[in-house]
Amino acid sequence: MSVYFLCLVLFCIGLYCILRKRNLIKIIIGIAIIEYAVNLFFVLVGYKMGGRAPILSPGQSIVDMVDPLPQALVLTAIVIGLAVTALIAAIAMRVYEKYGTFDITKIRRLKG
Repeated sequence: MSVYFLCLVLFCIGLYCILRKRNLIKIIIGIAIIEYAVNLFFVLVGYKMGGRAPILSPGQSIVDMVDPLPQALVLTAIVIGLAVTALIAAIAMRVYEKYGTFDITKIRRLKG
């Protein structure tokens, strides 16, 4: 149970970085920390004490195998998270080229 609490702590650290920091790079790092916390939570949900890899061989029981669905979800989430992080980093570089700063309080002309 304490491992799930540590996932929540990691998620809260990432959320703190997103909400309280004013630097775009620190916000991107906070988003990455949240992604890692969610992926770790999914892996922990699919974990089974004493479980084996989900490869079925003749004569083996399905009862003591680990659930493969969270593993597949995490692999997909890692790829999507990498793409999102690359896109956000590219946008942050374009903002720096235009305004010369990563500080979001100094960027006043971004009114939508």
